[in-house]
Amino acid sequence: MALLRRPDGARRQRKRLGRGPGSGHGTTAGKGTKGQNSRSGGGVRPGFEGGQMPLYRRIARRGFSNYRYKIEYTTVSVETLDSRYDAGATVSLETLREHRLIGGNDRYVKVLGDGEVSKQLVVVGLKLSASARRKIEAAGGSVQERVPAAAGAGDDSAGGPATTAAATDNEDDE
Repeated sequence: MALLRRPDGARRQRKRLGRGPGSGHGTTAGKGTKGQNSRSGGGVRPGFEGGQMPLYRRIARRGFSNYRYKIEYTTVSVETLDSRYDAGATVSLETLREHRLIGGNDRYVKVLGDGEVSKQLVVVGLKLSASARRKIEAAGGSVQERVPAAAGAGDDSAGGPATTAAATDNEDDE
């Protein structure tokens, strides 16, 4: 251990500013001459454009934007499912991750009807396009869009946003 040392050039020396003319970074210490930026504490705040009306104030902001709450679905084709799954297999969020068809952080998945299906597949807890549903059912498979309440209670990791029992009870009251 005593003989170990890092190779030359593995760690760069820090630039020492204002240490005399011989250092190459003396006098003005790399800040140029005069001006607001050369002073201690100098410079302007982020977004400042020298007195011109800054961009964040020039752009109109009116109304409501849904951008923060937008849900983006990862898409998987039925052709991909047909090639990666055995007949009679269950297709769910977990099995899609195991087969590496979606990433670990993907929570919303939609199966699209690109290609053909020749195997019986059981699709659980995923959104499907109308053509994908038609093709899977024509091949003898089945589709359950929502995970049963006991399995996914309070968990919105199924194919889409979770619905609670309280929300569906309110509809009956009307």
